[in-house]
Amino acid sequence: MKFSMMTYTLMRQGCFTPEDCVQTAAKLGMAGIDWVTTYGRDPEELAKMTADAGLEVALHTFFMPHQSEISQKDMAQKGLDDACLLGAPGVMIVPIPYEGVTDPAENRKRWAEKLNMAAELAAERNLVLTVENFPGIYSPVVTADDFYDLKKQVPSLKLTFDNGNAASGEDQIQSLKRCFKDVFHVHFKDWEIRETPEEGWRLMRDGRYYRPALIGEGAIDSRATLQALKELDYKGFINIEYDNNKYPGDIAVAKALEFLNA
Repeated sequence: MKFSMMTYTLMRQGCFTPEDCVQTAAKLGMAGIDWVTTYGRDPEELAKMTADAGLEVALHTFFMPHQSEISQKDMAQKGLDDACLLGAPGVMIVPIPYEGVTDPAENRKRWAEKLNMAAELAAERNLVLTVENFPGIYSPVVTADDFYDLKKQVPSLKLTFDNGNAASGEDQIQSLKRCFKDVFHVHFKDWEIRETPEEGWRLMRDGRYYRPALIGEGAIDSRATLQALKELDYKGFINIEYDNNKYPGDIAVAKALEFLNA
């Protein structure tokens, strides 16, 4: 199984650089990197840095804010052009719910308009377009049903399957199996889960409350996901995602890999 560095895991903590992401991935024996934005750096420079370390660019992830001075088309073109310069085989656009829209179906409808535009641009560049299972009660995509409702509206769309986020809405293994023919990339993530609200915990689609945890320290069975991917003969990358500050990002990735490889 091929693991990839999700640069967000390190860069979100503010004390790491793109060079640190590459060096950490290489040191830990990872195979690739998902560049989550380019951090204002030249994509070709990042591509060379990645290749010089013996790593592949697994994916390029970028955002399309709903309110922006830049047009949606210009944002899509920039993200897709960066992916080409990085040498990525595809992209993931993060499907964040629209502010004030509390109906997941309405969020999917609005996202479908943007994604159809992006899909045409991606096809022109020979790039695979994906979204992920995104957490939250208003998210457009949590479950397999959500994804396939969106895919009806955007036929070329593929999925970056996030096991932790899928688990916030349904059984994550069954969700993976239902979607597998359309899975292009994979995220591993873990959560602590509780039944009642508390500050710092997030209400999810299943009615429970979640807080980010290190892979192997929360409630999500990522080893079961790994086994299912092996049985399904998945050939792509698995991103290691960590959205907490209990550990520095590089230590968190090392601990997660040790757990998964045990």
